[in-house]
Amino acid sequence: MRDKVYTDASSALDGLLFDGMVIAAGGFGLCGIPELSIAAIRDAGTTDLTVYSNNAGVDEFGLGLLLQTRQIKKMASSYVGENAEFMRQYLSGELELEFNPQGTLAERMRAGGAGIPGFYTKTGVGTVIAEGKEVKSFDGEDYILERGIVADLAIVKAWKADRTGNAIFRKTARNFNLPAATCGKVCVMEVEEIVEPGELDADVIHLPGIYVHRLIQGEHEKRIEQRTVREAV
Repeated sequence: MRDKVYTDASSALDGLLFDGMVIAAGGFGLCGIPELSIAAIRDAGTTDLTVYSNNAGVDEFGLGLLLQTRQIKKMASSYVGENAEFMRQYLSGELELEFNPQGTLAERMRAGGAGIPGFYTKTGVGTVIAEGKEVKSFDGEDYILERGIVADLAIVKAWKADRTGNAIFRKTARNFNLPAATCGKVCVMEVEEIVEPGELDADVIHLPGIYVHRLIQGEHEKRIEQRTVREAV
């Protein structure tokens, strides 16, 4: 079996990046984001990107780095707060935006990874989300057609994986990483720890290694997006 482990994000992304590509990125807020891969894409200078991700990071971190360097042409997201540069580019017409309800975005990724070209959902019916989409009635209720997402590249972050790519996500980081990993034609996964095959309990594997093509281990900053504390009693 070909070794999937690479020394760093730049080498793992070598030969995969091209201008105008579509990227699916895992993470929720700043939790479980593939920050090493994002930094490597910034350094590679790849432009005109379309990125499917739950959110767009924050200023100067996460996908905010690629917004700062104007490498993202279009964001398809559920949440776009916490990022002043995102707001500035969108309001000035420099950045395309496609809003996706959170569950719809997750299901679009999952569907693409499962080979399902589209599905119908009630979410968004009668709103701007439904504009330009096919509407069909089932049992007297309207549903809109949403297309599955197939990305040129998926970049995700897991807690632990073996060398074949079998991976475990830790708590909230399981979120969009799992469906994003499956919908990429190629998946690059970064992890905190790589172990040998057989060391992980097969019953707790979240993502089978068949979906993972390249794997790196690295240090992650793990910022907190919004720190909320209570006063001492």
